[in-house]
Amino acid sequence: MVMTARTEATAADTGVAATTKIVLVVEYEGTRYYGFQWQANLPTVQAEIETAVEKLTGEKLRIAATSRTDTGVHASGQVVSFRTTSSHAPDTFVKGLNFYLPQDIAVKAAYKVEDSFDVRRQATSREYQYRILNSTTRSPLLAASTYRVMGRLNVTAMNEACRFIIGEHDLASFASDLGMEIKSTTRRIIKAEFSLNGPVLSGVEGELVTFDIEGSSFLPHQVRNTVGALIRVGQGKINSDEFSRILEAKKIGLAGPIVPACGLCLTKVNYPHNIGEEK
Repeated sequence: MVMTARTEATAADTGVAATTKIVLVVEYEGTRYYGFQWQANLPTVQAEIETAVEKLTGEKLRIAATSRTDTGVHASGQVVSFRTTSSHAPDTFVKGLNFYLPQDIAVKAAYKVEDSFDVRRQATSREYQYRILNSTTRSPLLAASTYRVMGRLNVTAMNEACRFIIGEHDLASFASDLGMEIKSTTRRIIKAEFSLNGPVLSGVEGELVTFDIEGSSFLPHQVRNTVGALIRVGQGKINSDEFSRILEAKKIGLAGPIVPACGLCLTKVNYPHNIGEEK
C-alpha cells in the first residue's frame, strides 16, 4: 500500500485533493538501520524517509519500496514511491527531502509517474554487489562496506562455480527464513560474476573482490548465502561440482555460511522503460 487508507479515502471519495505519484531513487548507508522496512521502536530507512516526506509535504504517508533490504545492508539505487497531494516539482522533492533526511540517507533523483506505475511489480530485475576485502589486515575506513577475508581467494574458481546459478533454477539451498508469502523458490539469475579491483586504498594491503549479481528477484538472504558458498570455493574448501550439488539439493539453508550484511549493496533496479517514461 502506497498511501494510508485515510488519505486514499479522501482523494477517492470526495475528489477534493487529486494525488500525484512520486518515485524516488535513494542511496543509504545501512549500518545503523534495522533494514529498510518500518519496524516499531527501531530505526529503519523507511521510517526516516516517511518522516522527511511528512516534514516537507505536511502529509503522513506510507511509502512502497522495490526491495526490503535487511539490517545493515546498503543501497545506491533503491527505488521507492508514494502518492501525495503536494504540487512540489521533482527537484524540490530532492532538495527538500535531503534537507530533512539524516546524513546516511540521500535522495538522488525524483520523478512524477503514472498512477499505475508499481515500483516493485514492474521491476524486471534487481542488481546487487557484494564487496570483499581480501586482505590479512583490517581497514577501518572500509569496515562498514566490506567483508574481510584473509586467505587469498581463487577468483577464477569462484567464477567457474558461478556458471551453475546462471539461468532459471530452484534456489532454495541459498535461501533462509522463508515467509508464508513466498510461493516459489525458483528465480532467474541473469548475471553472477566476481571481479578483482586491485588495491582498494593507497597503502592498503590486499585487493577488493566484488561480486555482481542480477536477478529477476531474490529470496531471503539469497545473495549473502550464495557469496558464503562461493567464498568456500575460492578458499578451496569445496569445488565447483560440490557447489553444483548444493544447488541441486534444493534444501533450505544448505549454502553458506551467510556472510555479513556490511558488504552488500542494492545497486540498481531495472524497468522496461526509464522511470518517468513508462508506456
